[in-house]
Amino acid sequence: MNHSTLILASASPRRRELLARVYPHFLVEPCTLEEPSPHASAVDPAGWAVALAHFKARAVADRHPGRWVLAADTIVACAGQLLGKPADEADARRMLELQARHPSDVITGVCLLCSGSSARRLVRAERTRVWMRDDAEVREAYLRTRDWAGKAGAYGIQTVGDRLVTRIEGSFSNVVGLPLATVAGLLREAGLPVGSLPPEPDWQPASDPNDPGPSATA
Repeated sequence: MNHSTLILASASPRRRELLARVYPHFLVEPCTLEEPSPHASAVDPAGWAVALAHFKARAVADRHPGRWVLAADTIVACAGQLLGKPADEADARRMLELQARHPSDVITGVCLLCSGSSARRLVRAERTRVWMRDDAEVREAYLRTRDWAGKAGAYGIQTVGDRLVTRIEGSFSNVVGLPLATVAGLLREAGLPVGSLPPEPDWQPASDPNDPGPSATA
């Protein structure tokens, strides 16, 4: 393995596609351990996302001392609740209904970790605000697709698009699951050769780009 080869501790095809845009020299080795769950509703969302990313990175880095391992974890914070991956369709419906009533924050914690004698840990958290439309018919149609399974907040913006999401403020790639500018910055800080950053996608809903989103506040 080349010294500049990175290990991505994720099975997500979306994260693989995004990472390849800024750093193509990587291998994939997902973390196979079960993620811990927060034990208190008062946990800091950004801190929890970073802790989960570190948990994943550490599980893989311990098997590859001296190699950089990148891990990320995305959660959604809405109306004082942390929304991870839904347990079932009813849980997905609850999450989507909550986000239709309140704007949410999509938070991705990123950890770049090198274990061994020269251990280093670099972490960041990126936040993007998202507004959803409150349309029960569209919501139920989306739930029937089961696209929500395995996705934080019960949706994937790259597939649900403007059927449910009306507006975002911040990084689009962060909502997909890997904030490009944040990752590139961490790689440069670690001394890995990163080229010029591709432009961040400027996502706009196709159906009504002037829709300001729900007026409810978090």
